[in-house]
Amino acid sequence: MVIALILSGGIGKRLGGDIPKQYITVKGRMVITRCIFKMLECEAIDAFQIVADEKWHDKILKELEKDGFDTAMFRGFSEPGKTRQLSILNGLYDIAKYASEKDTVIIHDAARPNVSKALLDACVEECKLYDGVIPVLPMKDTVYLSNDGTSISRVIDRSRIFAGQAPEAFKLGKYLKANEALLPEDILHINGTTEPAVLAGLNVCMIHGDETNYKITTKEDMGRYVSSVKK
Repeated sequence: MVIALILSGGIGKRLGGDIPKQYITVKGRMVITRCIFKMLECEAIDAFQIVADEKWHDKILKELEKDGFDTAMFRGFSEPGKTRQLSILNGLYDIAKYASEKDTVIIHDAARPNVSKALLDACVEECKLYDGVIPVLPMKDTVYLSNDGTSISRVIDRSRIFAGQAPEAFKLGKYLKANEALLPEDILHINGTTEPAVLAGLNVCMIHGDETNYKITTKEDMGRYVSSVKK
């Protein structure tokens, strides 16, 4: 079984505006709705779990049903946590109620609506061989390390530096235990979805990411996305 965990609990401070970016309507559809329908192109996904504030639940479901979403695939909403990683943990706990430890969970941001079928398929396939999978992009620019934020301390070998993306896929049982091992304090300092897996020593595979699979974070990102939407 493959379960998609959609993270939609953020408030999008950097973008500004009256509502979180994932609920902005672009040419007739909310960003989160477009994201989920893109994910539906991956036939391997059996179920969806969504992390979202309660006030958005009805609107999300109405939008999905309006556009023909198979509600049988929707397993429920999870409560947003104090941090992104705690939101993920809440989702994992809810998924564990109906899935087995050997099942695969694909964690994705609602604010990354350009995710491709090819990338999702690759995550699912590689997760059959590894404990986890993360798409990455190589660094194109020279990377510098600064100890004081003003002067350059040294140049870092960019051939060994990669930028992580979502979706990230994991074996549910192992990844849940990796997160629980960080409770109660260490989990508050986690910066990336794959970090708990790395800290737990899980075997995580890197696959090639997608330049168009960007996260809508700034007004410039939103403008770029709006321009790319055909209908």
